[in-house]
Amino acid sequence: MNPTTYGLEFAGGLFLSMLLLLEAGRRIAIRRLAQDPDGAHQGFSVVEGAVFSLLGLLIAFTFSGAATRFDGRRQLIVEEANSIGTAYLRIQLLPASAQPGLRKLFRQYLDARLETYRNLPGDIPAAQAEWTRSLKLQDEIWSSAVAACGDSGSQPAHMLLLPALNQMIDITAVRTEATKIHPPLVIFVMLGLLSLAASLLAGYGMAGGRLRSWIHILCFASVVASTVYVIVDIEYPRFGLIRVDGADRVLSELRESMK
Repeated sequence: MNPTTYGLEFAGGLFLSMLLLLEAGRRIAIRRLAQDPDGAHQGFSVVEGAVFSLLGLLIAFTFSGAATRFDGRRQLIVEEANSIGTAYLRIQLLPASAQPGLRKLFRQYLDARLETYRNLPGDIPAAQAEWTRSLKLQDEIWSSAVAACGDSGSQPAHMLLLPALNQMIDITAVRTEATKIHPPLVIFVMLGLLSLAASLLAGYGMAGGRLRSWIHILCFASVVASTVYVIVDIEYPRFGLIRVDGADRVLSELRESMK
């Protein structure tokens, strides 16, 4: 089961729980009003304001962090494409006899990188196999480039090609680690608890009328639950509805230019 499926289940459970607590809050308030009409709402606005403010801040910061990480992952794809393209162009600094073999390895390497992410999330074992293949190709490219630079004795090749290859290799580790950076689980637990507390208080505050305001009840629960789901969806852009796959086109266009 992928993370966004858990996110959908969490949001659905949160929605239903919020509805129950909205109703529970309303019934508690009705009983309190029957027993103490004048004091039922004394001090209520202070607690309500504090809880709703904290909930709003937590949602805002969590959503902002998820969006920032989403943009960062797209930027890393562009940086990887630039680093591969730069290293590929600098192969021209090597002797003509060494260039065809390295260019072939580059094409195979870029194919492996593209297939790694194309196989997500449907075929994770295939994605892992392509990832392992790309690591082996990195070693082959580096060894071949070092040998070619040594044979040529060209100072520009040493100074320009090898640093570009090093950057190309480093960016893969950066991208991998970026996919693992998410808010701690306690943040989502806190978000869920605050949503439930806010629902209880909202239900308590809506007890003044004889009839339930279903518009307010459903809107409040659905807006909070859907926002939580969107946050989870953005955090895992290879699995859900909001995806980062469109940025892979820069790698695909680079691969086409290598033919």
